[in-house]
Amino acid sequence: MRILYNSSLQKATFFLTGFQGLEDLHGWISIPFCFIYLTVIIGNLSIIHVIRTDVTLHEPMYYFLAMLALTDLGLCLSTLPTVMGIFWFDAREIGIPACFTQLFFIHTLSLVESSVLLSMSIDRYVAICNPLRYSTVLTPARIIRMGLSSVFRSALLILPLPFLLKRFQYCHSHVLAHAYCLHLEIMKLACSSIIVNHIYGLFVVACTVGVDSLLIFLSYALILRTVLSIA
Repeated sequence: MRILYNSSLQKATFFLTGFQGLEDLHGWISIPFCFIYLTVIIGNLSIIHVIRTDVTLHEPMYYFLAMLALTDLGLCLSTLPTVMGIFWFDAREIGIPACFTQLFFIHTLSLVESSVLLSMSIDRYVAICNPLRYSTVLTPARIIRMGLSSVFRSALLILPLPFLLKRFQYCHSHVLAHAYCLHLEIMKLACSSIIVNHIYGLFVVACTVGVDSLLIFLSYALILRTVLSIA
């Protein structure tokens, strides 16, 4: 793929590649991608609508399922404009502010998804291991606080990333290997040391996905132990 840009444009723009080498097939490739996006959007909206309208589903387990559907919907909509823009209009240029904004939402929602999965595992743990206290432990107010804390934790941890990237001078090619903006790819284009970004990125992953995965594993291990003890 040949990309032409002048020095002034280079300072304010990144270039998204998408499926490099398959430009002539973008029209065909866009069909399954469009179908996948529509399926994800319609499916998640349907889940949210059913849970919202069916009173019998107003239970903690389904509230967490609605949160997960809403998060997946947000992730889908965060990548949709640039992915389909490349396929349909060959729109590969993205301004640095827009790129950093997309990066923020993609990474924030990814961490929110991890938190929601942890909340769902806690819900199952309480329901199976302590069923008599289920309704008093997972009250609607507590579920709302769990959801909001997931969003705030994720947003606060990801918020420094755009500012850490903004301080760099990008002297390398501004070409990104994906159809959307990711922190790891952008920082590789920087001229100066990226050690701070590396350390902070590892810290964020360890504090969120790492801790969440450990707690999820622990909760299901306790559930398995309870089930085996009953059997």
